[in-house]
Amino acid sequence: MTAPPLTEYVTLVSNDAFEFKVLRSAAVLAGTIKKALDPSSNFKEGATNRVTFHNINGVILEKVCEYLYYNQKHEESKDVPDFDLPPELCLELIVAADYLGV
Repeated sequence: MTAPPLTEYVTLVSNDAFEFKVLRSAAVLAGTIKKALDPSSNFKEGATNRVTFHNINGVILEKVCEYLYYNQKHEESKDVPDFDLPPELCLELIVAADYLGV
């Protein structure tokens, strides 16, 4: 049986059905997403290139996606500017970051 093709983009889905198309290279910066999308893990996400988060809402997942791109952009940088976090989202973002391994 051959492994499913790795696509350039993956879909991240929130618990309130918002979908975000994200570059695979940015998405796999989060350990949980990387493991889920790994074809050798035999998770369905690796075959479908789609990860659903039953515990993360759309507002938080959107901010997570922004952070993944921000992290990818500044991966090689030494003087990285602060990432803007709205104070009202901080607690939920910390919980999501811990879950995702970011």
